[in-house]
Amino acid sequence: MDDRYGSDVLATGWRERAAKPVPQVPAEIDLVVEVADDGFCGAVTRVQGGNVELEDRVGRKRLFPLGGGFLIDGAAVRLTAPTAAPQGTRRTASGSFVVADQRARVALPSRILVEGKHDAELVEKVWGADLRVEGVVVEFLQGVDLLDELLDAEPPSARRRYGVLVDHLVPGSKESRIADAVARGPHGKHVRIVGHPFVDVWQCVTPRALGVARWPEIPRGTDWKTGICRAFGWPHETQADTGRAWQHILSKVHTYRDLEPALLGRVEELIDFVTEPIA
Repeated sequence: MDDRYGSDVLATGWRERAAKPVPQVPAEIDLVVEVADDGFCGAVTRVQGGNVELEDRVGRKRLFPLGGGFLIDGAAVRLTAPTAAPQGTRRTASGSFVVADQRARVALPSRILVEGKHDAELVEKVWGADLRVEGVVVEFLQGVDLLDELLDAEPPSARRRYGVLVDHLVPGSKESRIADAVARGPHGKHVRIVGHPFVDVWQCVTPRALGVARWPEIPRGTDWKTGICRAFGWPHETQADTGRAWQHILSKVHTYRDLEPALLGRVEELIDFVTEPIA
């Protein structure tokens, strides 16, 4: 007669034999899980250093150690680090497929010009890999007011196009008047000026990426970046404070999903313009 409980009541391991195995699940990006201890529910946004970051439906992010203590559809699971994606399916921060074994090309004569250092750093972080493959250099102007001077010094041509990204390109603004004048001028055929509607490139980072509901409204007459730092409770007395604030904001940008669509389309448009084959 079979004894389903076993004949040795003192044998070790009876708890383990009775326990139901917990499945191991790779913590893939966008996988939605619940934390068993406190009920926090969110999607996986990154896995790094033995931890998994979860983001809930209102944009709050928290870090948890990989392993047990998670639920999927109410069932217990152990989260593990995901295996590396096949080389051919990796994507850059801009969402483009990674080109395997691709070395940076010799720089094209054409350029993308942006208004300042922060703009250049943001474009580099998200589109840098794509730009190196295409051989496109990003330079900054220190203000669209200097564009005419640059175009006169180094005139554009069919082989040397300029794509220009400016802040606050809205009807009636100084930036829009300069863009219209360039488009009507002698260099207009080989220059493409586009922009986003925000006061500064800082606002092109989504509030969700920063973990806030919205960007603060800054009164007229107040330096915008100083006002932003003050509203967020950050140091704001010196230029170094402003620089540290920007580095904090930039650190929250991991992919194109962390940027506003109003910027994404414009940068892609400029890349297409400066890399278009010569007819």
